[in-house]
Amino acid sequence: MQTISANGAAIPSLGFGTFRMEGKDVLRMVPAALRLGFRHVDTAQIYRNEAEVGEAITRSGVPRGDIFLTTKVWIDNFASDRFMASVDESLAKLRTDHVDLLLLHWPNGTVPLAEQIGALNAVREAGKTSHIGVSNYNIALLKEAMALSDAPLVTNQVEYHPFLAQNRLLAALRDAGMALTAYYAMADGKVFEDATLAELARRHDRSIAQIVLRWLVQQSGVVALTKTLSEVRARDNAAIFDFELDDADMAAIGALARPDGRRLSPDGLSPIWDV
Repeated sequence: MQTISANGAAIPSLGFGTFRMEGKDVLRMVPAALRLGFRHVDTAQIYRNEAEVGEAITRSGVPRGDIFLTTKVWIDNFASDRFMASVDESLAKLRTDHVDLLLLHWPNGTVPLAEQIGALNAVREAGKTSHIGVSNYNIALLKEAMALSDAPLVTNQVEYHPFLAQNRLLAALRDAGMALTAYYAMADGKVFEDATLAELARRHDRSIAQIVLRWLVQQSGVVALTKTLSEVRARDNAAIFDFELDDADMAAIGALARPDGRRLSPDGLSPIWDV
């Protein structure tokens, strides 16, 4: 599996995500994904499946040290008197003494950002995470978080797919030595309805999902998360490192972005997104 270097972290460029995945499916699919060569697993406190992720990794037989494991602290636990305890609970569920990457899941203005970043650094200093980062941050919040953090931030996990341009944010992350970790790569299924992507899939004799994932990981500094409940599709999704898209292909996919392309923007959580 190829890796992305980001402020000292070596992040596998293709990850297996567990958003909206029930426990029974986690127990089936995470070991399957690891058998297929995935070495990056992503979960979160709010997904309510950390215990199953931990059990699935244990069942898989793949050494914990070979897996890049990410979880995210939920906004209810951002206050300094709850943060560390919530991470300890996550680690117990995940059956590990540390995660490789710990993220703040969404911006939360009710707790000062300095307090959030301080707690995130304290977890790292305690050896309970190797690296730290954020999720769903715009450029302004990202710069503020970087200025407040003693340790380097390694990624910003955000929505990114062919219908949503992230050029400005991606440029800011590259300048900071950080990776962009892309979720919702399939735009909640909308990519499968697009004629341009269908034609590229036909020409390359690949699936539309493979084309989109290849487009993401072929961009400098981009990590792609993929999720599926099908072992067959997981096998296809893992098989994206034996072909390339040319410049014209990359440009054609990038040109699909549109102003209304964002699929996820929950009230009360989302920042003012960068245009």
